[in-house]
Amino acid sequence: MPTSPISTVPQEQQHVSDLIALMKQEQQLLVAADADGLATLTPQKDALLQALAELTAQRHAALLAAGCEASEAGMEPWLAVGGSADARAQWEQLLQLAREAKELNRVNGMLINKQLAYNQGVLNALRMPASADAGGVYGASGQALASGPSKRYVVG
Repeated sequence: MPTSPISTVPQEQQHVSDLIALMKQEQQLLVAADADGLATLTPQKDALLQALAELTAQRHAALLAAGCEASEAGMEPWLAVGGSADARAQWEQLLQLAREAKELNRVNGMLINKQLAYNQGVLNALRMPASADAGGVYGASGQALASGPSKRYVVG
């Protein structure tokens, strides 16, 4: 366990910076609709998030040991009493990086939702008839659907 709540912050900054870089790559892959590329980023993101969670837990334990709340909110009272100007600057940099990651996550979420809506529209177009007298193009099995009885009349 760290002796000081600030001792994990440099590692946290590095992990969040690495996460931001991955999220920027993710954004490019989302725009390109590259599902295979996105799949390669997931394990890397998971590993970074796990490491961040462990570092955060260590920082929270150090805050609790210092008599402060074991949360992000506990850093401010600790900095006011036991922190230096350098510690405050490190903490502020971590908060800035976290804000940047949060914004990238928001934008990537919007891109994902946009792609999902597009995909759903394509699927609906393939399943639904284009007009009242046309049959659907494809069924759930992927096979072409019959258009139903013909409305043509035989004149003879």
